[in-house]
Amino acid sequence: MIREPVASSNISSVGYDAPSETLEVEFSNGTVYQFYNISQGTYDEFLAASSKGQFFNVYIKNAYPYSRVG
Repeated sequence: MIREPVASSNISSVGYDAPSETLEVEFSNGTVYQFYNISQGTYDEFLAASSKGQFFNVYIKNAYPYSRVG
């Protein structure tokens, strides 16, 4: 999945695959996780958030199934 860099202190880059509704997040420490069942709307809100880390912690972190990549 292609990830784009984002301005965040704890998230390096994010990518999204609309057909599978999969969000991929690379954290500053190099770990990569995929989160499932993420709607396009939630992804758009995530990208638009002034604080990506805060949005992630509140709306995504414990709300969706996920797996570590690699």
